[in-house]
Amino acid sequence: MADLVREGDMLVLRLSTLEKVEGVHGDIRVPVSAVESVEILDDAIDAVHGIKMPGSRVPGVFAMGTFVSRGGMAFAIVHHQNKRGVRIHLTGTTYRELIVGLDDPESVVASLGLSTS
Repeated sequence: MADLVREGDMLVLRLSTLEKVEGVHGDIRVPVSAVESVEILDDAIDAVHGIKMPGSRVPGVFAMGTFVSRGGMAFAIVHHQNKRGVRIHLTGTTYRELIVGLDDPESVVASLGLSTS
């Protein structure tokens, strides 16, 4: 399962080996200063929109990879067992948002020193 951690002034989305294969991407690092807002999601899978480019997806079940929509690019890593999660809105980075399925999103956000909107 993916982990969101803070390493100094960087927010790091650490992916397992399988997630790297399914998402066709390595770990993602963004400056904490790029975080515009953080939103707790009750249905993280439903929050993933756009055309998958590249990655893996079964609608309503899982979404892993890059998704492109009119709003820009998002990276999602959501498994079927993680109904809840977070959406991290970013500015000045390749991705406009990260969507991550998490067992306890409130605890993860607090551990990162971020606040929700």
